[in-house]
Amino acid sequence: MRGMSEMRTRWKDLARSIRADWLDLPTELRFPLMALAAGESAARIATWLSLARRPADRVRGPRWAWAGASLVVGAGPMAYWMAGRK
Repeated sequence: MRGMSEMRTRWKDLARSIRADWLDLPTELRFPLMALAAGESAARIATWLSLARRPADRVRGPRWAWAGASLVVGAGPMAYWMAGRK
């Protein structure tokens, strides 16, 4: 059990470090980053919904490959919307 306790401590330290780094950013930079993250999430969700609803013959290639590609930040959803649909 000592290993689990040690791991938990490391995760807490990492979370504190990330929080401190985030709070060190100026507000003028935090809001655009949040907007980009929200846009990326919306694009990914829209891609998954499109893949779920679109007939297989209207998608270029296997759906699972496009769902996996959508996990690539920025490029994945864009690639699907530009090249993955017939």
